[in-house]
Amino acid sequence: MTDSIAIPPGHRSGFVALVGQPNAGKSTLLNRILGQKVAIVSEKPQTTRTRILGIKTTPDAQMLLVDTPGIHDARDTLNKRMVAVAEHALLGADVILWIVDAARPGELLDATILRLVTSAPGRCCIALNKVDLVEKPALLPMIARIASALPSSDVVPISAASGENVDRLVEVLRAALPEGPRYYGEEEITDQSERTLAQEIVREKILEQTRHEVPYATAVTIDAFEERDGRGDLVVIKATIHVARDSQKGIVIGRRGTRLKSIGQAARHEIERVLGRRVFLELFVRVQEEWNADLRRIREFGL
Repeated sequence: MTDSIAIPPGHRSGFVALVGQPNAGKSTLLNRILGQKVAIVSEKPQTTRTRILGIKTTPDAQMLLVDTPGIHDARDTLNKRMVAVAEHALLGADVILWIVDAARPGELLDATILRLVTSAPGRCCIALNKVDLVEKPALLPMIARIASALPSSDVVPISAASGENVDRLVEVLRAALPEGPRYYGEEEITDQSERTLAQEIVREKILEQTRHEVPYATAVTIDAFEERDGRGDLVVIKATIHVARDSQKGIVIGRRGTRLKSIGQAARHEIERVLGRRVFLELFVRVQEEWNADLRRIREFGL
C-alpha cells in the first residue's frame, strides 16, 4: 500500500467485501469489474479459498474489492477455515456486497448470510446475479423479496458473465463508500504477487480437469519462480500439487502422465497471458496425508 496520493475533493475510497453462497459468481464479478482476471473461476463450488483483493480506481474513487470464499455449512477443517475468512472480511468492510444467485430462487436469502450482513457494521448492497438465466417476469418478485428483508439496501440486478448492468452496480458501490484517500497507484489492480497468481491458475486447471472429491483435496505451492535470459522475458516456475491421499495422486497424474501434462499446458498458457511473458512450468505431485484436516498444514499452504 502506497502513501496517500493527492486527490480531488470528495474522493471516495474503502473496502467492499464480496460475500455470498458458493458459485454465486463473486469471482466472476470481481474480474468483470476490474476488466482483468485476478481471481480463478470454476463451475465447482468452494473455488475461492482465501481473501483476494482487487483494486478499482476511477478519477473520483478507489474501491478495494475483497473476494471471499463462499459461505456455506462447513463441516471439515478446511471449509470451516474458508468460512472464517469470509466472516472476518465482513468486519473490516465499509460496504458489503452480497451476491445473490437469481438462478437459484429457492436459496435466494440464505439465513446465515442474512444474519451476518445485518449484524456487520458496513452498509449492505445486493447484486442479484445471473439475471441472463432467468425470465424477466420472475425478477420482480425476487427483488421485492430482497427489498422486504433488507429495506435499506440497494438491489441491482446484474449478469457478471455478460457484464449487464455491472456499470450501474459500480456506481452504487462508489456512492456507498465514505470519503477517503487513494491508497494504491492508478495502475495497481491487486495485491497478489505473480507467484500467487501462478499458484491459483494451476489450481484452476486442476479444478477444470478433475472430478468428484479430488479438487477439494488439492493445494498448490510454488517452489521456484525465476526470471531467466537476463531480460525477464522467460519465467521458470516449479510448482507442487499436494493431494490428501495416494489414490488422488494417480488421478491427478493420469494414465502415463497425460492429465498432469494437460493441466500443465493449460496452466502455462494462462500464466503467460496473465504475466505477459514466456513461461516454463514444471509440476510435481506430492501426497500430504489428510492435509485438508490439519489446520497447521492448511495455514502453511496460505489458507
